[in-house]
Amino acid sequence: MTRPQLKKIAFVGDYLPRKCGIATFTHDLRASIAQASGAECIVVPMDDIAGGYDYENEVQFQVNEQDIEDYRAAADFLNFSNVDIVCLQHEFGIFGGPCGSHILALLQDLRMPIVTTLHTVLSEPSQTQRAVMTQLIRLSTRLVVMTERCRRTLINTYSVDSAQVDLIAHGIPNAPDTDQKVLKEQFNVENKAVALTFGLLSPGKGIEHVLQAIPEVVARFPDFIYLVLGATHPNLVREQGERYRISLERMAKELGITKHVSFYNRFVELEELTEFIGAADLYITPYLNVQQAVSGTLAYAFGCGQAVISTPYWHAEELLADGRGVLVPFADSAAIAREIIGLIGDDERRLAMRAKAYALGRSMRWGHVSELYLHSFRRAREQLSSQLKPLAVRTLDEQPLALPKLQLDHLRRLSDSTGVVQHAIYTIPDHAHGYCTDDNARALILTVLLEEQGKESAELHSLASRYAAFLNFAFDRDTCRFRNFMCFDRRWLEENGSDDAQGRALWALGTCIGRSRRAGLSAWARELFHRAMPACEETTSPRTWALGIMGIHEYLQRFSGDRAAATMSQRLADRLIAMYDSVATDDWPWFENIATYNNAKLSQSLITHGRWSDDQRAVEIGLKSLRWLCEKQLSPQGRFRPIGSNGFSREGGVAAVFDQQAIETYAMISSSIEAFAVSKDMFWNEQAHLAFDWFLGRNDLGQPIYDAATGGCNDGLMENRVNENQGAESTLAFLLSLVEMRAHSATLRVNSTSP
Repeated sequence: MTRPQLKKIAFVGDYLPRKCGIATFTHDLRASIAQASGAECIVVPMDDIAGGYDYENEVQFQVNEQDIEDYRAAADFLNFSNVDIVCLQHEFGIFGGPCGSHILALLQDLRMPIVTTLHTVLSEPSQTQRAVMTQLIRLSTRLVVMTERCRRTLINTYSVDSAQVDLIAHGIPNAPDTDQKVLKEQFNVENKAVALTFGLLSPGKGIEHVLQAIPEVVARFPDFIYLVLGATHPNLVREQGERYRISLERMAKELGITKHVSFYNRFVELEELTEFIGAADLYITPYLNVQQAVSGTLAYAFGCGQAVISTPYWHAEELLADGRGVLVPFADSAAIAREIIGLIGDDERRLAMRAKAYALGRSMRWGHVSELYLHSFRRAREQLSSQLKPLAVRTLDEQPLALPKLQLDHLRRLSDSTGVVQHAIYTIPDHAHGYCTDDNARALILTVLLEEQGKESAELHSLASRYAAFLNFAFDRDTCRFRNFMCFDRRWLEENGSDDAQGRALWALGTCIGRSRRAGLSAWARELFHRAMPACEETTSPRTWALGIMGIHEYLQRFSGDRAAATMSQRLADRLIAMYDSVATDDWPWFENIATYNNAKLSQSLITHGRWSDDQRAVEIGLKSLRWLCEKQLSPQGRFRPIGSNGFSREGGVAAVFDQQAIETYAMISSSIEAFAVSKDMFWNEQAHLAFDWFLGRNDLGQPIYDAATGGCNDGLMENRVNENQGAESTLAFLLSLVEMRAHSATLRVNSTSP
């Protein structure tokens, strides 16, 4: 049988000059494959910064890692570029969406074989991680792992057919034949015993445990020096600055070892890296994660014939077996000191270890590894040669409904140093009406949801801090309630805010606690949360109870064992259920004799509470009342029609058609998504899209409510026209709807079982 010829190969993953291990691996793999095969090798990298990086010419298409549409566009680009095979580098954390699920949108549209290199294979994945891996495995023609442990985990944990898996070691460069004495003189460490650790710094690397071992080492070898080579991980720098590196430097000073430690705070190129490795007497990887499937730095040092001391994470445990290195327990400074002393003091043992490492390392050279990859590529082509559909056309039924791009310009326009302004005259902020807690709570929730979806930026953090500061100032420490309305000159217009403001503020606090990774924001919110929670129970407003339940649920995502919070949620839910039981009939299955505003939140709160507390009656009432509300909010033309604020809907009467408000639409979208999560009934998915389309013009007037030019949302639908003012409530209702719809679409993609 004639082997399929590989003329064009595409590599998908991070790529240099982005500073990360995957970027380096993709670059080196692509270069070695191009040299070995003669094929055209193009690259589609993921960008984690605006505008991407200054790539070389082989990069022909770039993907914003958080933009789902970029992934779909990349698939179209590859399909129409006559690519023979796609080689994907997969690692959790480098793709957008829940657990990197955005990459599935690219893979499911590709019409050529996919060979996926798995840089991490988790033995105990979360539910979402497992769902993403299951889809990734299904969409990949072949899978490449770098250790036998990962191969076994794929087979045992994910039920992968062993015939689909290729075991190929992490590639390493050819090590130059250099004189160690010359290299030590070059780095001014001649006549010193040198240990080296290199790679991007982050707390999981365990450098502090090596530092704590050094006093014992220098007591035996006074000329010992420890080189820590590598810049702090860029993501860590963006989130925390150089806090970790500074803490290591302070630790070295406190331990009295500053003469024995050297930090090189930069990302070094391959040639310089091999010189550092050659100058060292031994290499240390004190990593703290046992499930680390592969370490490029370990592979490089080992393959260059270095003596290695390592903690027993998966890759090290396998690579250093049979005397090829030394394993020490995790976070055990005494063991690290003992082994450093042992290896430095025993030249014969250390040199024998280096010889064993070098011998195995010859099979890890990129020249050999690239041939193994090409063999895997050819097998993938043979497997799918009769099934290729490079230019298949997708009908609308075969692809998810498109969502607008996220646009925050108008929210920025409405926000100043105090918070978000309530109203606008057309698109111009209306300072005459000042601010309110309700809108700043909504805005804070939005920023946290965006953070959760990977949209972090200094600007977003700044906006979140402003909205949080407003809520902090709004909270009256004496009454433990939030004031609501503030005029533009920062004077409060009331002593006690509305009941709704209490519930909505608690919802925002709970969201900060349950979802934000910003430690300061979460700690602040937790301090206020417990003081603010009782105010929700003290009201007689069912909507406040509902909003309170939503906030408590968010809080319980992080502190599920808090009995006081769980008990409060139960009491509020019991009140809503009692209200429903006292009013509901077969024809009017609702909580009150009138359906007014923010209606769907009443149903959603019971669905949410019941889902997480295993209260089936709460779920049943929530779903039944919400389905009735869907029917009530459906126009004769089959479009979403929220109950109008000009009269609402009384039992036995006719529901008001106008004025239709964005807050009602958002409540229905959010509630439908929650209903789908608990029931998996596609009716709710359709209802969420039906309601969302109200913003886009599928409404009674056929006019768009969302303004794509400004990123704002008009203040509702009146009888004969759209209210063209773009206030905070409407704009935030749309933005929250969009963010939740994006998350919902990602969840559907992860859990899809279509072939």
